[in-house]
Amino acid sequence: MGNSNILTFYGHSAFQITTKKGLNIWIDPWLDNPEAPQGAKDDVKADLILITHGHGDHLGNCMDMATSSATEIVAIHEIQQYLLAKGFPNVTGMNIGGAYATKGVTVTMVHAIHSSSIQEGQDIFYGGEAAGFVVGLEDGTKIYHAGDTALFGDMAIIGNLYHPRVALVPIGDHYVMGPKEAAYACKLIDPKIIVPMHYGTFPVLTGTVGEFERQLKAHHIDAELVVLSPGTSLELN
Repeated sequence: MGNSNILTFYGHSAFQITTKKGLNIWIDPWLDNPEAPQGAKDDVKADLILITHGHGDHLGNCMDMATSSATEIVAIHEIQQYLLAKGFPNVTGMNIGGAYATKGVTVTMVHAIHSSSIQEGQDIFYGGEAAGFVVGLEDGTKIYHAGDTALFGDMAIIGNLYHPRVALVPIGDHYVMGPKEAAYACKLIDPKIIVPMHYGTFPVLTGTVGEFERQLKAHHIDAELVVLSPGTSLELN
């Protein structure tokens, strides 16, 4: 337990939130990604794992981390059914628009615009719809993980309804929003702190932090831009 909530970036879209009360929350824990720090998979503690969609770079190492019922996975219904069929002991399904309280925190599943599927060799399984999450911590701090998404106007509703202090937004382009779209998304969400993600992992993800910063300035967005390199953390007091 500590005096701060700690947000740690592990590359791509993988984050760990350690709350003031010591709860370990992971979102899209792909710890094999090319940017992940050495030893990222060592001694992982996970109380709660949130999965935004079924693609391998987001389902990630979830299956290695959730073999005990002490670790709860939260995902959309179709991914829940897939994981239950695989024998995972503690998986909660929900759907877009709903909220779920567990382990002292609240998880709200919100809209994202992206595809979702689970691939095993040549077989592809339906993964429901892609989603984002607004995570309400024990002290009331709210963190919005947008998942993989395009820009959409209802991000303004997410901002107006949930008032996230921190927004984790993809900026890489090609598969997700680029810097221009991500900056406009932040205008709609109106967070206090912006953390970019899902960029630079592969050559095709050409969006850069520099361009994102220029776009934020062009939209007169005065939120704090915090660029986390993989393995580094942000304290949220």
